[in-house]
Amino acid sequence: MTARNAAGGTACPATPATGAPAESGGAASQRATARLVAAAGTAPGGTVAAPAAAGGAAAARRRDRRVYLRSHPVLFALLAATRGRGVRRIGGTLLVHDAGAYRDALTRIPLDRTAAGTTGAAAREALAGAGGVLFDQEGSGHRTDRRDLADGLGAAGVKRLRVRWRPLLAERLAPLGRGGEVDAVALAAELSGSAVCALLGSGADPSAVARAAAAAAAASVRGHLPGPPRPGAKKAAARTARELRELLAGSGGGDGALAAMLAVAAVNTTVAALPRAVAWCADAGLWGQAGDPELLPRLADELLRVTAASPVLPRAAAADGAAGGCPVRAGDRLVLVARHAAGAHRRGPDALDPAPPAEAHLVFGAGPHACPGARLARAQLADVLAALAPYRPVVVRARADRRAALPGWRVLTVRAAAA
Repeated sequence: MTARNAAGGTACPATPATGAPAESGGAASQRATARLVAAAGTAPGGTVAAPAAAGGAAAARRRDRRVYLRSHPVLFALLAATRGRGVRRIGGTLLVHDAGAYRDALTRIPLDRTAAGTTGAAAREALAGAGGVLFDQEGSGHRTDRRDLADGLGAAGVKRLRVRWRPLLAERLAPLGRGGEVDAVALAAELSGSAVCALLGSGADPSAVARAAAAAAAASVRGHLPGPPRPGAKKAAARTARELRELLAGSGGGDGALAAMLAVAAVNTTVAALPRAVAWCADAGLWGQAGDPELLPRLADELLRVTAASPVLPRAAAADGAAGGCPVRAGDRLVLVARHAAGAHRRGPDALDPAPPAEAHLVFGAGPHACPGARLARAQLADVLAALAPYRPVVVRARADRRAALPGWRVLTVRAAAA
């Protein structure tokens, strides 16, 4: 039998709760620091990269919560109310919070990649009309396009892209050394646009590509939000998608839907995650970890886990199966909560005591549905944090973006706190 719950729907008894809360304060991080000191001595310069203070971590979480509460408050209130069980059924919809059930849904259950309300359907409607945008593909076409992307986003491909964005990063952060300010959102947009243009061989202005990709994603999301149809939403989505494709086609970036989809995915996830990661470092006092070359890769992984740029993955089951012990029927809608599966709501980022990679990497999906841009995201964030670390920036202005496709900041201005 299944138990009725206060939020409505039923919980599968075989599915465990999402997990116990993380230790309060900095206890776990303090023990990890002690182990690190004992094993490796001091960090470069004779200092140890300290864990985040409990008060700073709490302030960082409060600030980060604002991007959810001001963008999709009803949706995230529902997800918070139902996360006490790993899988919760409400009619024909399953809310999946548990890491194991989330992984099952992506690796063991055949998915209908064109069902209404899924990412594939939204991408097809907005960018293609006839398919071919990776998220809506099956079989050999899907595998071929993923292989092509993997070639450009593998180790050698990311190394080539770094050559383009590192000089740009140094130039844009130079004002911090003169007592000036930098908007991390504008920086993220230009960096992501630059990477997309380099990957596609496009001569378009990176900032223009970023603006067009953000507008296309926002218009598409507005057309698929619950509630009564929004007047003009579909026309706006079609118009912004057309403008993005024309911008890329006119600059040698190809006119295919796949190129536009790549731009939309790369820009929107980067602009959502990177400024939030910068705010976490500033508020939680993580710049010491960012400045340590050994800790930096782990910190980047931790921040990507906690920011979970795509916090919810809407999918649909194409056949019967099970997720975390809960029966799934063909046609069921699956709301896969990546943020909860990765434990982002339970524990903050800490390179000295990181989450296991198998848990942290769930924000990039799993198995055949893992994001091919994960390596690029880690490299770009690591480079940004390393470049910012000497300045120890503090946040002086922050405004959440109420219109963006993904929870994020519209403005996040930082200023150096150290010479």
